[in-house]
Amino acid sequence: MLKIAILGVSGRMGTNIMNVVEASARCQLVAAVDAPNSPYLGQDSGEIAGFGRNGITITDDLEAALEDVAVAIDFTHAEASVSNIPRLARIGVPVVIGTTGITQEGKNAIAEAAQSIPIVFAPNMSTGVNVTLRLLEMAASILGDEYDVEVVEAHHNQKKDAPSGTAMKMAQVLAETLNRDLATDAVYHRQGMIGERTPREIGIQTIRGGDIVGDHTVYFCGPGERIEITHRAHSRQTFANGAVRAAYWLAGKPAGLYSMFDVLGLSE
Repeated sequence: MLKIAILGVSGRMGTNIMNVVEASARCQLVAAVDAPNSPYLGQDSGEIAGFGRNGITITDDLEAALEDVAVAIDFTHAEASVSNIPRLARIGVPVVIGTTGITQEGKNAIAEAAQSIPIVFAPNMSTGVNVTLRLLEMAASILGDEYDVEVVEAHHNQKKDAPSGTAMKMAQVLAETLNRDLATDAVYHRQGMIGERTPREIGIQTIRGGDIVGDHTVYFCGPGERIEITHRAHSRQTFANGAVRAAYWLAGKPAGLYSMFDVLGLSE
């Protein structure tokens, strides 16, 4: 049975992942880690997740918590995830990272740690989202520069980063397929007399409101027609299921930086 630690255990994703692990016959929660200022420290993690006592006390002592862990799943926040990475590498614990909003410097730190431990790092753990990314690649390669491309994402009103990590991954896939550069071709804001849309633009627009779990739509707007490719998440469980699936896959893998494409067999 795969022994799993969850980092960021009291968050929305942490509690969802706990419920997936609790229901699984293939894995077991052995450590529950939260921030040093968490009000849940010392409490039973199963009670926080809503399924009753499981005997795993929430702690902020990462090193002690990971003594008997096969794979860690990190859904904390950007700064915490980057801070956790060298500690995980030093201990030698593989990790699945689903945290979004990580800077390029943080991504570099993850890549460096992947030289000594296996890491799955993905902005979205959903199987459907990763299939959608492949569909976008296919559509962009066929439609080319004749179609204007726009990405629109919507999330709940408490999401801290914008655009979402998934929207940026979609934009990255589009840019790479269309031979464009997000540093110069991405457009995040339009207001006033901005002039005509340039052919190379990749628009990335953000909506925040209510309790939207996550909606992403990519528009391919061409002469006389429009193609819309949409993924809508109705529950965070889809991300939790993907994270646990990634943990199963990662166990026993050699050091390296992997994506959900690798987990799902979508890599070329």
